[in-house]
Amino acid sequence: MSDYLRPASLAQAVHYRREHPDYLVIAGGTDLMVGSRERPEPAGLIDLFGLAELCGIEKRDTALWIGAATPYAEVLRSPLVARHAPMLSESVREIGAVQIQARGTLGGNLVTSSPVGDTLPVLLALDATVALVSWRGERVVPYREFCVGYRRTQLAPDELVTCVRIPRPAAQSHQLWRKVGTRRAQAISKVMLAAYAELDRQGRVSTARMALGAVADRPLRIAAAEAALAGRKPNTRTAALVKAAVESAITPIDDVRSTADYRRTVAGNLAARFVLSLVEP
Repeated sequence: MSDYLRPASLAQAVHYRREHPDYLVIAGGTDLMVGSRERPEPAGLIDLFGLAELCGIEKRDTALWIGAATPYAEVLRSPLVARHAPMLSESVREIGAVQIQARGTLGGNLVTSSPVGDTLPVLLALDATVALVSWRGERVVPYREFCVGYRRTQLAPDELVTCVRIPRPAAQSHQLWRKVGTRRAQAISKVMLAAYAELDRQGRVSTARMALGAVADRPLRIAAAEAALAGRKPNTRTAALVKAAVESAITPIDDVRSTADYRRTVAGNLAARFVLSLVEP
């Protein structure tokens, strides 16, 4: 590697990115450094870790803004995240060990775009948007459109992710995130579910968003399951409909971590569990 750049401002980072689109952008490096021996050596690095304009968590208008270079540990400690997006807190808690949480960033999880990225189904279920910047200006992309394939995103070679924006949840809303892995901790996911629902005054589901991870080449919104849930009261019959919709909608694979049949069954069971969690005790 011939060059290492550490910008002092976002404007300088954008300039570096325009001048050096072939350089590797790095923040925490928890994924990129592990895989560094498996890829060609980059021409250079642009290090964004700790860049003030990309760090921090704020409530602005009707959304929660999380800077792309904000470490997981800060997300985990944030009372704003715990109140506004509790399942994001839960997903971050399951990422690696405390050393990984101290360095890894939400923006890194987005750009790496692994099918087993723990926070990614959560961002789908919370209807998050991603802010991108380049020398041409800023654009905001719904996260559901950001990931376009296996470890591929809409990010242009000269763009940087600046923040994630999560809309404020409704008062009568419910969130659930579940991860199934080989171990209780520090495990790569076999299946993940992130689900969000709002109930009306009659106890019917007025809004439903359901996302799965580790069952395809990217995190997926399960539209058929959302349609099966929306407009219905949560009960065992609705849970069975949602479970069947999930199992029919996904085509997981067999790999070293699990089998397709296991993933399909567990995904359906997790979805049914979410529906039943909406039933008042």
